[in-house]
Amino acid sequence: MATSYTPPAKLIWWKEPIERTEVIWITIAFLWCIFMFAWMIAWHWIGNQNMANEAYKTTPENYAAKVEAFTSKYTVRQDVNDPSLPVVHPPAGSDVYIAGSRWQWRPLVELEKGKSYRVHISSLDWDHGFSLQPLNINFQAYPGYEQVITMTPNSSGTFTIVCNEYCGIGHHTMLGKIYVKE
Repeated sequence: MATSYTPPAKLIWWKEPIERTEVIWITIAFLWCIFMFAWMIAWHWIGNQNMANEAYKTTPENYAAKVEAFTSKYTVRQDVNDPSLPVVHPPAGSDVYIAGSRWQWRPLVELEKGKSYRVHISSLDWDHGFSLQPLNINFQAYPGYEQVITMTPNSSGTFTIVCNEYCGIGHHTMLGKIYVKE
């Protein structure tokens, strides 16, 4: 009989009989793998974690013009912490434009709790990550593509937009804000 210390007499291990408990464990592991694989596919539809979004081709120049028009139309004040950043308050149901560029998300946005908005996200220079914290909403913002998500805030407070895609020397300072009012 072979043990872990002595090699088997015959080196044709695949022809050796398998012990009953090993067959049971292999069967359980195989069935668990099949279950988990099927559950991953099912969770894509029933898990409600995949946001439905739209994407459109654009140019950074066209998108920057949309952001500038949106900002000038709905600016209500300058940010207290950084007076160079405008805070916009669009009406409920409107389109909201947020642009990522060289280490900041502009403009800062003020939304109303329980109201729906179509939020447009794009980058003006290179790839950025859009991560809305603490909600764990994540998107990639690419130059030349405008992503649109429908957002209905269900809690009030201040939410931070963090760039989670390394974008250069000022990456650690690339933040934005979404303020949600009652």
